Amino acid sequence: MSIDPETVSAYNERARDYTKLAAPNAPYHALNEFIALVPKGGRVLDFGCGPARTAAAMRDAGLVVDAMDASQSMVDLAKKSYNIDVTLGSFDDLDKVDLYDGIWASFSLLHAPKAELPRHLAAIKTAIKAGGIFHISMKTGTGEQRDKIGRFYAYYSKEELVDLLKAAGFRPNHFATGADKGLDGTVAPWIMIRAYA
Repeated sequence: MSIDPETVSAYNERARDYTKLAAPNAPYHALNEFIALVPKGGRVLDFGCGPARTAAAMRDAGLVVDAMDASQSMVDLAKKSYNIDVTLGSFDDLDKVDLYDGIWASFSLLHAPKAELPRHLAAIKTAIKAGGIFHISMKTGTGEQRDKIGRFYAYYSKEELVDLLKAAGFRPNHFATGADKGLDGTVAPWIMIRAYA
């Protein structure tokens, strides 16, 4: 089971603080590229959508958007802030087959234990159409641990993620790295990978 109660509680308590990490209309290069690569009117999933700013941007760009998050506070905030319906659910609840033209998992799957990531990637591969686009962002490092506010994290190297994506049947073809301050105030390095199903 991939829901960690302490992690969900941290997001429930700090949902509004989370929305302040980036300006509401900040340009997001990776998101713009993702939107441009999805067929016009295509169906996408924002998997672990948080307050749904990204899901709203996809919707406003003309995509058909499904959004899911495990935090009730995030679901409520998404509906209030962006008038977007978000399904309350965990990574275990993805059970679609060949439905999505693209799946966006930005800093969400890093809350799943490492032992469970392969089956989550398999479910994503099943849910996405052949040739569909998968975006994944994760924090880089080693091991698993909790941050200062109790959230569970699994950390990966680029090589680990590439191997896991390939094992799930994806073709990684674009990479970006950086570092940002998170909700707990700590600056952490990250990697974004775009892959094709």
